[in-house]
Amino acid sequence: MPGLDLLATFLEVYRTGSLSAAAERLGVSQPAVTGQLARLEEQLGTRLFVRSRRGAAPTERAVALAAEVGLHVDGLRTALGPRDVEPAARGLVRIGGAAELMTVRVLPALAPLVPQGLQLRTTLGLGDELLAALAAGHLDLVVSSVRPRQDAVVATPLVDEEFLLVGPPALAHTVDAGRLAADPVAALAHLPLVAYAEDLPIVRRYWRSEFGRRPPNTTAVVAPDLRAVLAAVTGGAGVSVLPRYLVAPALDAGQVVELHHPEAPPLNTLYLAGRRGVPHGPAVAAVRARLTEAAAEWGSL
Repeated sequence: MPGLDLLATFLEVYRTGSLSAAAERLGVSQPAVTGQLARLEEQLGTRLFVRSRRGAAPTERAVALAAEVGLHVDGLRTALGPRDVEPAARGLVRIGGAAELMTVRVLPALAPLVPQGLQLRTTLGLGDELLAALAAGHLDLVVSSVRPRQDAVVATPLVDEEFLLVGPPALAHTVDAGRLAADPVAALAHLPLVAYAEDLPIVRRYWRSEFGRRPPNTTAVVAPDLRAVLAAVTGGAGVSVLPRYLVAPALDAGQVVELHHPEAPPLNTLYLAGRRGVPHGPAVAAVRARLTEAAAEWGSL
């Protein structure tokens, strides 16, 4: 049975997405974190992270392990830690965001605040709907993929999403490199698309940004969840445009490849939004501070 110190180190790597960031939070050296992670992987007999220059992406086993042990390890660390300070995060926070980002980044980043008394109520949805709920007072915070324009809402940039055009290796081999450089729209036109919605919001934006026009491709699959889009792409159904934070593990594992390499990948700024002029308690302030800290650790998504 892995010890508390190994599991605590694992959770810091999982939540920060980086061995160096985990080492800084734990107050130890990065080689120490690397060694503890290696010991845990040896004990479990499985790989927990795919490491690259962009950080440490969790494997499916790591996601499952974090769900199994996270609350228990946090509870033990709290019980064994100092007890003379009132937790600053105590209170209820209602937060909204896109399902994929909340699942992969936001909730893991906020999980350490739960043993300090934080209670989270999460609403998943589209940016405009969530911002309307925020303005109406139904939410305290929103991580928004669109810039808020309501007078009742104030927002600050949080982090940039980086988008990649990816496809399975079998389809990538059908793209002629010379033609791709000369006429990318024509070179990619035979590839079926996997999209988030019928109007191709993410794919269309990439084509217009990089190629100056809408994609002429056939839409093969529509799935209103980017994790489902990625699953369809890795399964060979077609190609799509996805944020790097979501597709990085599949890229590192060779399940998908990047089909196009722009000089500057398209970015989308995510905003942390709250209600203007509404005083917030320490719990909301703690969530704001933790997400701002986590975004600095992420760099970009």
